[in-house]
Amino acid sequence: MRALSACLLSLSLALPLPSGAQQSCTDDAMIVFDGSGSMAEIGVNMVGVAKISEARLALRRVLPSVAAARRLGLVIYGPGGDRTCRNSELRFGPQWEAAPRILSEVDALRPVGGTPLTEGVRMAAEALDYRNTAGAVVLVTDGAETCGGAPCALAAELAENAPGLVVHVIGFKVDMRGELDRGGRPIIAARCLADRTGGRYVTAQTLDELAGALRLTLGCNLFGALSPVAIPRPGG
Repeated sequence: MRALSACLLSLSLALPLPSGAQQSCTDDAMIVFDGSGSMAEIGVNMVGVAKISEARLALRRVLPSVAAARRLGLVIYGPGGDRTCRNSELRFGPQWEAAPRILSEVDALRPVGGTPLTEGVRMAAEALDYRNTAGAVVLVTDGAETCGGAPCALAAELAENAPGLVVHVIGFKVDMRGELDRGGRPIIAARCLADRTGGRYVTAQTLDELAGALRLTLGCNLFGALSPVAIPRPGG
């Protein structure tokens, strides 16, 4: 199975990116991971299993193959700080073969605090030197900004000043009682970060869907074609 994954990754590197894509699948990428208190809640799709546990399993499935093809870094928000909002932290910038370090950091998380996702994305963009270098940010969040940040204002700023930066947003187990798109998938305000930068907004309600979303946004073209959870970007 590992040999097959490596083969698929090699093939995908040789394929052209989808029309309109603004990034290479080998550009440096930063993962912005939700470690807020809500990630300790039990997910509806795996009885008795916290969302953070499913997210860890999904990362473990995907990162080893992706980290062989591109440099990855990590920002986490949630633990630390004053346990509410001053809790975004750059764990490390892009580096090769980063999968073991990312998995170790996420495994050690004890989710707590609010959701300052706007600050987390800004930190990730800075770590990528976004004004001068192309790159990608992949935000994994189970909900909306709760700390007064303005994700759409940041999206406009990034779109204007960083044409080579793409932000992808993965909504993991987002509350289905909120606003839904035409496909019946939940929408969060942070979707504008993807819409304004040419990225993808993807939702995942299960472990398998989250792994697919990570492959789509962190991996290459072939991974995207295999994923059932992609939502076409506006105008795409």
